[in-house]
Amino acid sequence: MIRPLAQKTIFNIQPYVPGKPIDEVKRELGLKSVIKLASNENPYGPSPRALQALKRAARDINRYPDGDCFYLRQALAKRWQVPPQQLVFGNGSDEIIVLAVRVFVNPGDEVIIADPSFLIYGIAARIAGADVKAIPLKDFSYDLAGMQKAVTGKTRIIFLGNPDNPSGQYLTQKQLEHFLNGLRENIIVFIDEAYYEYVRPKDYADSLGLLKKHKNIIVTRTFSKMYGLAGLRIGYGVAGEEITDCLNRIREPFNVNSLAQAAALACLADQPYYRTIARKIERQREVLYRGARKLGLKYVESYTNFVLIDMRQDASGIAKALLGKGVIVRDMSFWGLKQFIRVTIGTETENKRFLNALTQILSFGQNLPRRTVL
Repeated sequence: MIRPLAQKTIFNIQPYVPGKPIDEVKRELGLKSVIKLASNENPYGPSPRALQALKRAARDINRYPDGDCFYLRQALAKRWQVPPQQLVFGNGSDEIIVLAVRVFVNPGDEVIIADPSFLIYGIAARIAGADVKAIPLKDFSYDLAGMQKAVTGKTRIIFLGNPDNPSGQYLTQKQLEHFLNGLRENIIVFIDEAYYEYVRPKDYADSLGLLKKHKNIIVTRTFSKMYGLAGLRIGYGVAGEEITDCLNRIREPFNVNSLAQAAALACLADQPYYRTIARKIERQREVLYRGARKLGLKYVESYTNFVLIDMRQDASGIAKALLGKGVIVRDMSFWGLKQFIRVTIGTETENKRFLNALTQILSFGQNLPRRTVL
């Protein structure tokens, strides 16, 4: 048997399991109609301008993409008022997580994450041979004080999702400033803002503003969630020039394809379309809240395009039953949340179908829990 050189870390890794694709569920269960509310995708799709840009860009796919993402780099630099050289692009923001770990973490170093949080943080760190310190959430929010106490001389990166997945909670400006002020400047604070465009509260942390004072920050955002380009895989990071220089040295030269670059650039120019989607998601989030309350279920208030719902029993069976009805949701047992499902906020029709299916499942020979909300 051929054994990998890094076998001590490779065989300790639990691989990331993505949400099932719609076509796979149709094939496996013989269903004609399936909706997917498992992967926090934009159910409305990208803007018409982005689709037109894709058609134009497709004419040149015989050519390699611009490895520097020049036009997208210029547009984002202007939009966020940062120097172009402070940007780094990835095959999704996930890739920048991996790049950061590859650059700054050696075997035996420590990486601090929340528990539960986005699984890629821990997976990337363990592949690098790091010791991962997972600090439990408190009432589904980050225990920043606990994270600070966990820091040692071996700590290299701290991952913060803002808002976090799967809780949907966010960090305020005051919280993040206090946290950064209490850390050594040689510890990388990786702030994952994949759901940035969905957040509305005014006290949400201005991470790009904090970059001016704290040179140890990496901020990432993506075109997968709000912008509807999940299938094209494109994200970006903003950091100090010393950090982006290191990340660019090890990334693949053509890691962002030409279609993704063209579509992302068009998305930035079509903000009214996405503001409309943000309002739709807000309205439909309330629909899911009301539906959960009607069924007597608890949920975690979210500032994203998904909602974490407590089934008050082992949720794996419920997720499987929903799958049988053509509704894909996320069974959260892999995150250690055995009683929870995570539901992406869909269209009005999709949310109605989910709630009807859930009502049927919970009403069939089961006692509903009391009506309480976190």
